Amino acid sequence: MPVIEITDPADERVRDYFRLTDVALRRRLEPENGLYLAESEKVIRRALGAGHRPRSFLMGRRWLTDLADLVEQADREGVPVYVGADDVVEAMTGFHLHRGALASMHRPVLPAYADLLRGARRALVLEDIVDHTNVGAIFRSAAALGVDAVLVTPRCADPLYRRSVRVSMGTVFQVPWTRIAPWPAAIDDLRSQGFTVASLALHDDAVSLDQLAADPPQRLAMVLGTEGDGLGARTVEAGDLVVRIPMAGGVDSLNVAAASAVVLWATRPVVQASPRGRTGQ
Repeated sequence: MPVIEITDPADERVRDYFRLTDVALRRRLEPENGLYLAESEKVIRRALGAGHRPRSFLMGRRWLTDLADLVEQADREGVPVYVGADDVVEAMTGFHLHRGALASMHRPVLPAYADLLRGARRALVLEDIVDHTNVGAIFRSAAALGVDAVLVTPRCADPLYRRSVRVSMGTVFQVPWTRIAPWPAAIDDLRSQGFTVASLALHDDAVSLDQLAADPPQRLAMVLGTEGDGLGARTVEAGDLVVRIPMAGGVDSLNVAAASAVVLWATRPVVQASPRGRTGQ
């Protein structure tokens, strides 16, 4: 299939890329249509490396050379590659495409959470976190710090939304994840699989993160709550313990993405060094 030039930003062949800045619309349309959007060369390559299947590509003409191997592979597989002038792409998507390319990808089928947890030692549960930037940042920390599985509750923001994927730097494709429901009733299922369920919350009976890190359970599921309100009361009551990060300077809590990094670092299993001789940053 040859490269296809798009001159009309309303061309129905590229409807996957319409109005990408309309969060409310995309949050509904992308899951309904079984797609998600990957943005930038690095993210697209990570998605393809994870075995995800592309529906189409969209890029400026000047990127055809830089991404020639992707274009050639798309040609072999019959996946359309759409190109357009900068003003056409911007009118179509709602923003200036400066990261090389976009790809419309088929959503993978999510596994049952019980299957995902087999053999897992560290799991992270995201309860109703609504900010896509926070979700993406949490996934990046989860990938870097040895989390085996991420579970997201029904009202949590979509990890495959474009901003989440971009902020995660594509690590959302390498950390196994799925939805968990009903919630918080499913905490009983976590416990039945041998997990100690630790809720991160401000609570009078909370133990210090230092105490948990000094003697962590073999299988640990840590639960992080939504921005502002934190975890629901039923979630806190259903868990095995409540954990609090020690604070100074009159600060009572951290942004949920920052808190996730602190907690995951403190409770991490042994992390192997990267090929560059360090664990990353």
